[in-house]
Amino acid sequence: MEKISVSVILGALLLLLVHLYNLLILKPKVLRGKLQRQGIRGPSPSSFLFGNIPEMKRSHLRVRSTVPTTAAEDSLVAIAHDWPSTVFPHLVQWRNEYGPIFLYSTGSIQLLCITDTEMVKEISLCTSLSLGKPSYLSKDRGPLLGRGILSSSGPIWAHQRKTIAPELYIDKVKGMVNLMLDSTSSMLRTWESRVENEGGVVDIKIDEDLRSLSADILSRACFGSDYAQGEQIFLKLESLQKIMSNSNVGIPGFRFLPSKHNRAIWKVEKEINSMILKVVKQRIEASSDEKDLLQMILEGAKSHINDTDGLSIKFSPDKFMVDNCKNIYFAGQETTSITTSWCLMLLAAHPDWQARARAEVLQICEDRVPDANMLRNMKTLTMVIHETLRLFPPAAFLVRAASEDITFKDIMIPKGINLQIPIAMLHRQYDMWGPDAHKFNPERFARGIAGACKTPQAYMPFGVGSRVCVGQHFAMTELKVILSLILSKFCFSLSPAYHHSPTMRLVILPEHGVIIHLRKL
Repeated sequence: MEKISVSVILGALLLLLVHLYNLLILKPKVLRGKLQRQGIRGPSPSSFLFGNIPEMKRSHLRVRSTVPTTAAEDSLVAIAHDWPSTVFPHLVQWRNEYGPIFLYSTGSIQLLCITDTEMVKEISLCTSLSLGKPSYLSKDRGPLLGRGILSSSGPIWAHQRKTIAPELYIDKVKGMVNLMLDSTSSMLRTWESRVENEGGVVDIKIDEDLRSLSADILSRACFGSDYAQGEQIFLKLESLQKIMSNSNVGIPGFRFLPSKHNRAIWKVEKEINSMILKVVKQRIEASSDEKDLLQMILEGAKSHINDTDGLSIKFSPDKFMVDNCKNIYFAGQETTSITTSWCLMLLAAHPDWQARARAEVLQICEDRVPDANMLRNMKTLTMVIHETLRLFPPAAFLVRAASEDITFKDIMIPKGINLQIPIAMLHRQYDMWGPDAHKFNPERFARGIAGACKTPQAYMPFGVGSRVCVGQHFAMTELKVILSLILSKFCFSLSPAYHHSPTMRLVILPEHGVIIHLRKL
């Protein structure tokens, strides 16, 4: 009996070792070999467990130790500087060394980094479900994203998009403008009080106010509640985002270890899931006839998803609701509030564009609050927003995974490879955007996105192709409402306390916040 037990244990250990060898050494080597034989190069992994992560960390620390934080008086120079070279120095180095398409790895994940615009164009036009989201988004980033619309692929993603997208079409968003106006006006009244109480001019660190505002708008427009009801969810998601921004992806098994870091993630994740289910339970008990986004998610959770073979895939209703609510809360609040901060920072640093945008708002609105038609006619403000999203796209990368062999630009991408497009680097290429690619120049969008660069598909703050952000119209409308109201009530400049230091915490944000010098008109 003991011999049998020992044999079983040894057999299990042997199978585990074979599995680990295949996962950590053989499979990555085979995938890299298929691309290397086609002329694709890149740095060799320094470790079978960590891949190129050690070099990435060393490169980042080296650059961060030599680049000083820039104060507001030098902000115009700093904003024109190539910040991706300090946030992603390893990618800049490898692109210079290996060309516009190169291969590297984080743990067991093999990444094909692409800055070649023709290949980017082909990828953006691809509609095949065999090009989906990488599995590490639902695994390593699972506590934040789960298997929601941002991280899922195939028939599950298709079902989620079919459920969520119609509630964020432009006609539906037009009906949300008044809610956006109410929330924004409420925040601006507090700003007006601060200005009056502090002698007519005040320095305001705007990030938290804008984060709360965006959360209130999202809660009221999409979930039928005000910010107070969802406040703890937003705060917990923000906390989870900060914790997970220090997590390495792709290192096999690390997310299961009961480390202090992982225990903190699990604790916050459990709290968020419980809070979301409480909101869902309240909606169900209320038997509401309201047809908002939350109601559509509830109905989508009850239905089945059919894959391409006609097989029924059952998605746990609770998981469907929790994961998609987390996705909407995270994407709808965080990215919009950060983009608003960047917009106000750039307008504060460029008073000529601030004056142009304000003149347009005042001319169109006169003494009235903006409505959907007025917002559509704000061409200058739209140009400012597009240019802000070019310079500071919230998402650092567009990522896709090949679930089948697929070919782009005569390069066969083997199944299992992850495609990575560094958006901010693509948005700064001189051959696409001209010699002022690193400068704030909204005029480049005077003829729309199609006229702004040689290849319109190279502009991707909201993603590309069939997986373009479902909340794009919502985000653009919200940005216009907030910015137009601020411009109509205040003039502002950068505070001497502002320090320009973009950083990566799952999204691109101002490390020290944005502080503006605010004066009422």
